[in-house]
Amino acid sequence: MSTVKISNVRVLDPLLQRDQIQDVYIQAGRFVEATTEFSEHIDGQGKWLMPTMVDLCARLREPGQQQHGTLQSEGRAARENGILHVFTPPDSQPIVQDNGALVHGLVEKAWLDGGIYLQVIGAQTQGLKGQQPSNMAGLKKGGCSAVSNANAAFENDDVVLRTLEYAAGLGLTVVFYAEEAQIATDGCVHEGFTASRQGLPMISPLAETIAIAKYLLMVEATGVSAHFGLLSCGASVALIEAAKAKGLAVTCDVAMHQLHLTDTLIDGFNSLAHVRPPLRSEHDKQRLREAVQTGVIDAICTHHEPLSASAKLAPFAETEPGISAFDSYVALGVKLVREGLLTPLQWVEKVSLSAARVANMQSRWEKEAGWVLVDPELKWTLDKNSILSHGKNTPLIHQELQGKTIAVFVDSKA
Repeated sequence: MSTVKISNVRVLDPLLQRDQIQDVYIQAGRFVEATTEFSEHIDGQGKWLMPTMVDLCARLREPGQQQHGTLQSEGRAARENGILHVFTPPDSQPIVQDNGALVHGLVEKAWLDGGIYLQVIGAQTQGLKGQQPSNMAGLKKGGCSAVSNANAAFENDDVVLRTLEYAAGLGLTVVFYAEEAQIATDGCVHEGFTASRQGLPMISPLAETIAIAKYLLMVEATGVSAHFGLLSCGASVALIEAAKAKGLAVTCDVAMHQLHLTDTLIDGFNSLAHVRPPLRSEHDKQRLREAVQTGVIDAICTHHEPLSASAKLAPFAETEPGISAFDSYVALGVKLVREGLLTPLQWVEKVSLSAARVANMQSRWEKEAGWVLVDPELKWTLDKNSILSHGKNTPLIHQELQGKTIAVFVDSKA
């Protein structure tokens, strides 16, 4: 096997809480003893070496929506940006995540086509129709460690309770993307000044916080482990913090773009800023950033949602929500460090080890994780040529970013 030497690199290892400059030798994605026999030498001066990342929420669009992205295109984009483990919600079209055998096939295809370890979140109800519990035992046998109803509504709260009891009995985590459908109705953007001025249908922050409050009561009653994904509101942070203080088995994450962008970007009906949950206010953004810093928010995900160009061409409210996020993920993480919100090691932990712990896969991650070389000083422009994802839909398009993955070292035979 070939060995790569990286000299004078800053090693950021959250598992060992190590942050130090040293020479390293890597073979098949693993550190090996120093040797004079190496096939490649990289000058690591000023660069960071970190473990491969774990993304708790990304849509890869296959099966069923290959016009937006495929396991090959999105897998390559994730891997080359340093993301090796990707969790995907159970709302592909058609829905296959309520069938354990089909889930297993999807996982195999993701490795063969895209070179990533796909972790499929199973469907909480049959066909995500919100009426009957799915075959969770079969999903667990097929490799699912969590279930969710994604953005689909439940028929009633009794269905929610029955599925939570079922999941608790099997030791499955339930993932909530909390939104109270009766409040969100036909809204598409944050309830605020910019939306009011443009006459766009709005989504009150209460749609998220009321749903979280309700689900937390059910989590407490059933004893199920729960993860709240894609927090967008400051008030949601307080609810999660209180639940953790009570000792509930609750974790949460936030999308990277919610830590940087606000609803002002929708000005001028900018459909590239149309995402769900919507970009919120400056106050919400600051509360989310504080929660990341204090540890109330456990992990940061991409919330990657590639879309074809035509999906963003209709009038704003009719466009499809989503931001292509794999390619800007590292740069925005480096920006959090430059702004002093997190240390480099803290940022690395939020996107790797902490995410693996949330997903109850730390041992597997330790076994399969390789290493990612990042240049935190490299300035580059995010444009259609530099975006590896098939989806070019991002409000950051044409902006100069700083920080980029320049090499990934993994065991190709894993």
